[in-house]
Amino acid sequence: MKHIADFFSPRRWLHAVLAPANDLTGSAPAAHGLVAQAVRIPTAQGLGLFAWFVPSVGTQRSHTPSPAVVLLHGWGGNASNLLPAAQALHTAGYAVLLIESRNHGRSDFDDHSSLPRFAEDLDSALDWLRAQQYVDQERLVAMGHSVGGAAVLLCASRRRDLRAAISVAAFAHPEQLMRRWLDSRRVPYWPLGWLINRYLEHVIGARFDDIAPVTTLAKTHCPILLVHGLQDHTVPIGDARRILQSRPGNNVTLMECGGTHEAFDNPSEVANRIVAFLAPLQR
Repeated sequence: MKHIADFFSPRRWLHAVLAPANDLTGSAPAAHGLVAQAVRIPTAQGLGLFAWFVPSVGTQRSHTPSPAVVLLHGWGGNASNLLPAAQALHTAGYAVLLIESRNHGRSDFDDHSSLPRFAEDLDSALDWLRAQQYVDQERLVAMGHSVGGAAVLLCASRRRDLRAAISVAAFAHPEQLMRRWLDSRRVPYWPLGWLINRYLEHVIGARFDDIAPVTTLAKTHCPILLVHGLQDHTVPIGDARRILQSRPGNNVTLMECGGTHEAFDNPSEVANRIVAFLAPLQR
């Protein structure tokens, strides 16, 4: 009877509905003209991450250090989601590392996924990239989408070796993100939703206020580019504007583009603007 009760417990239900879908679909690097090496990267708790590593064209020809970027997908995604961005950055001279966070794609499974764990995996990937021959340790960039974008800001708030960070479609605060998710399932915020959020903080080992992009942005140490779709109904454009307002100044730029949470209307133009943002920082 205890096992039956455990199966129907609120804890099991919550873990089940919040588990990321392990999507293995998507194109391969070769479909985007990229010659990639499949690599395994060690991360926290002795687990490993799957990644594609694409050395820069300049490095392959001249054996000189090149700028490098780590690309991190969003919740339920995989490395293939950011291959178009990888193609644009590789063409611009970057070495590119596309990683899959724990519980995603071909990476190892863990007991849960969370914003802090996305950031841990991003840290592991950046450390791995720093150790690669012909990667310029002074010109490292991190770029992520959705929860991956929030992880980029959390990571950038703790590291001083990033030349720039790009956060795409990130939410402003996990509390509000969860409130929208609870509303979509008609779960009242008070008291049930509030209790769910407090339980999630216990599971991930962090307070939402401490890891929220509106908090971490102010602690970053490099130029930041926020990119957000104007028709994003999963994470509204107001979230990006709220993140920007948490640290106004010349070191943070918001690029508002036509598009949804998953796709921009003109991805080539967005990619070109991202490359243009990075260009003066990579000299």
